[in-house]
Amino acid sequence: MRHRTAVLALVLVVAAVAPTAGLAAAQTDDGASGGQRSCTFPYTATDATGTDVTLEADPERVVTLNPSAAQTMWEIGARDEVVGVSQYASYLEGADEKANVSGASGPSVERVLAADPDLVLVPNSTYGLAKDRVEQIRDQGVPVYVFGTGTSLEFVANKTETIGRLTGNCEAGQRTAADVCESARLMRKALADEEKPVGLNVFYGYTSGNNTFIGDVMTTAGLRNGAAEAGVSGFAQLNDETVVQMDPTWIVAPEGSPIPNNDAYNSTTAIREGNVVRVDENNLQQPAPRAVDAAETIMQAVHPEAYEEYRSMKQQSNETATAGTTAATETTGSTAGQPATTTAEETQTGAPGFGVAASVVALLGASLLARRR
Repeated sequence: MRHRTAVLALVLVVAAVAPTAGLAAAQTDDGASGGQRSCTFPYTATDATGTDVTLEADPERVVTLNPSAAQTMWEIGARDEVVGVSQYASYLEGADEKANVSGASGPSVERVLAADPDLVLVPNSTYGLAKDRVEQIRDQGVPVYVFGTGTSLEFVANKTETIGRLTGNCEAGQRTAADVCESARLMRKALADEEKPVGLNVFYGYTSGNNTFIGDVMTTAGLRNGAAEAGVSGFAQLNDETVVQMDPTWIVAPEGSPIPNNDAYNSTTAIREGNVVRVDENNLQQPAPRAVDAAETIMQAVHPEAYEEYRSMKQQSNETATAGTTAATETTGSTAGQPATTTAEETQTGAPGFGVAASVVALLGASLLARRR
């Protein structure tokens, strides 16, 4: 229960007190948004607080203050560089081998400094809850990078690519970001002709409205966000009258979270027909690469036929990418160390709302189907 309460608190801070600077503004022309694959150091980037963060060398010791940043490091294959995680990252394989940097009601400054980090990654929710502690860490001369508010899968992709750049894992960050973009693009393509029923996200008395990454996960998976259509912005409570008027066809909720048992909810089509999609909270509640897994879970439940089409397209995309990698290897003898020759314009995914620079198509091969759990 303490874990669920903490998850709720972190999500709510996103809307209430998090930094408002967008991620795009936090990237320099040498960063993820530029389409370049160089991972040279020294490197300077401006974070969501407007602070210029300079890394003199490739960080070898990284501390993450929230599970979303830790999950991203795991997903780009850089978990060995992580020396400290929050207590809520325990679901990640091998996280118990890292230092626990959590303290009472937020990160422990002493534990973070004791981990001797070269870089501290701070998602916006942690900064909102513990700004003074984060600034204390920064005051000790430790590079601290704070991310902006997550509002979409586009943000997840940009954040993933940025973490790869900051930690010297450019190619892996770009590849994983491209996987997020490509997965979202293929879902939307498979769902293009499908009728989108009304969905409602419910978690511990709250819902996800406009400008939330959970809302974007739902719409990418083929639902209309009923809370957003009812005028709800951010993460907020929803009154029973609105629920009745909305009459959601589907309810999306984290595994183990209670669905209100009252007349309002029991009158909805979702409850009457048993249309409740349970999603792993570590995938649904965190703006990190496994949000794609959450979207896939929802899509499979709501649009099973379109989901199968999506999986087929993803398989085909994977085979095409693998063939491209093989051809490149046969031509050059090796794909390692090849310079990036495509422009930023040529590497855009083309997906609606996605401006993150994707890697060369061949780099998608290994990641398109092999989602790390």
